Amino acid sequence: MRDLKRLRVVRLDEEHTKHIEDEVVVEEPLEIRVNGDSVSVTMRTPGNDFDLAVGLLWTEGIIRSRDEIGTIAYCPDEDQPELKNVVNVGLVDANRKLQSSRRLWSNSSCGLCGKATLDAIHQACQPIASTMIVEYDVICSLPAQLREAQANFERTGGIHAVGLFDRQGSLLVLREDIGRHNAVDKVLGAALGGNVVLADTVMMVSGRLGFEIAQKAVVAGIPVVASISAPSSLAVELANEFGMTAIGFLRGRSMNVYTHPERVKV
Repeated sequence: MRDLKRLRVVRLDEEHTKHIEDEVVVEEPLEIRVNGDSVSVTMRTPGNDFDLAVGLLWTEGIIRSRDEIGTIAYCPDEDQPELKNVVNVGLVDANRKLQSSRRLWSNSSCGLCGKATLDAIHQACQPIASTMIVEYDVICSLPAQLREAQANFERTGGIHAVGLFDRQGSLLVLREDIGRHNAVDKVLGAALGGNVVLADTVMMVSGRLGFEIAQKAVVAGIPVVASISAPSSLAVELANEFGMTAIGFLRGRSMNVYTHPERVKV
């Protein structure tokens, strides 16, 4: 499996020294190209790379629908053909050129922050109009379901998961990655190519609810996003302005609903 790697390690405790094998999550760069032009390089866990590429292009506003994509293929490394770390997305409009000055919202070094970032997203996104209501008990069940469905967490302890659930709490799509934002892109890329009605879903993330995750959920029109950990102030501000329900510290039977609590039926 390319997503895990077995290593020989020395395990120490107060009484013993053991030589054992341990599994760690693989982290490799993925370059994403559009019509042959590079648009992003991200460190990710190999697997579901096409979903990652589609999700990133969608949540960054480069495409509006899956129909804009003609082909997706790996570009093999001539020296190491077994590596698949470059994906080229061929748009139906093969002559379309991206603006060289464009900066990805999810790049923390892009220089945009606060009001400037929110203003840019307002130009590209619509407020979430979904009237979906989710039972409190359903939301409480999501962390355990997410953990149970994670194939690699128990083996490594070092990978994040993101899941999409319907209003009854049924798992629709799950993806794992060493990066939370990559896992979100993988889930949304898979959903965009499937029959998932995102306006009727809850997105559950295994880590913090930061701005870039909230931004991707807003682009996708997801009405409820829940996290087992804390949100950031800008994520809460974004969720509030765009009509998204943001839930943090979802653990056991407790949660903090930071915005639009009317979607949670107690």
